[in-house]
Amino acid sequence: MFKIVLSLLLISASILVKAQHPPIFDAMTSDSSFIKVSDLDITLVKYSYKPNGVKFLVVHDNEDTGVKAGFDYIRWNGGELIDSQYGGVRDYTFTYMDDPYRIDPNAIYTETGVKTRLKKDAYSSNEVEKLILNAGKQIVDFYNPKATGYFLTLHNNADGGFGISSYLPGYDLSSTADSVFINFEMDGDDLLYVTEPRLFTSLKKANVNVILQSKFAENDGSLSVYAMINHIPYINVEVQHGHQEENLRLIEIAVATLKEHGLIKKDYVPVQKDSLGKTATQ
Repeated sequence: MFKIVLSLLLISASILVKAQHPPIFDAMTSDSSFIKVSDLDITLVKYSYKPNGVKFLVVHDNEDTGVKAGFDYIRWNGGELIDSQYGGVRDYTFTYMDDPYRIDPNAIYTETGVKTRLKKDAYSSNEVEKLILNAGKQIVDFYNPKATGYFLTLHNNADGGFGISSYLPGYDLSSTADSVFINFEMDGDDLLYVTEPRLFTSLKKANVNVILQSKFAENDGSLSVYAMINHIPYINVEVQHGHQEENLRLIEIAVATLKEHGLIKKDYVPVQKDSLGKTATQ
């Protein structure tokens, strides 16, 4: 049954027009990195405008509110955004040796996560796990957190399906969270998710919905777990689809928090020229 359903998903995905986000103003530039997982083509597009140490990562190809809010931030402040493009859907779906597979691209960064979350038939090839892990490595390498100093990701969710309350005691994700702070004046679907207490403390002071990931969170292959294992500061801006203005506001707060802790390593200084056309320093 799984094979039939997944085959239908693959057919549907193949006829979708790939979600493309062209540069939104003339001065923005882009370059790409390409990943192939069997018959699935993934394009990582890095959009840049006045690179200044602020870099966003979007791993799902159906979360456009985050992309648009990231572009809004970059237009006014500069920065970079890496967008994953593979058909406008959430999951990676592909075939290998005629067998169908499916996995969430936020589950591909640890071996344990891939083994437990890859959807496959019972006798499918283990070679696929290597392909998936390699794809995760390529995404991390393209973002280059060692040079950047952190992960800053953008995610979107549906109204009422997932939010800050999901992490409270007695709810599905309670074991994932060490601490939860709620601003009851905010929509519960709009929040920040971090892996370090210092980031949690700063965001709590900013009076926004924020979750601190538990050190004992399940190894589900997510980028936040990968970041914690590798001691890389991580902030995810998680906002309901369509809440673009709030998405931008939370992005600004997240960037301010990274700067507060010295995690953004450089500031862009625009080049100015004098009346003779010579470069002038500020």
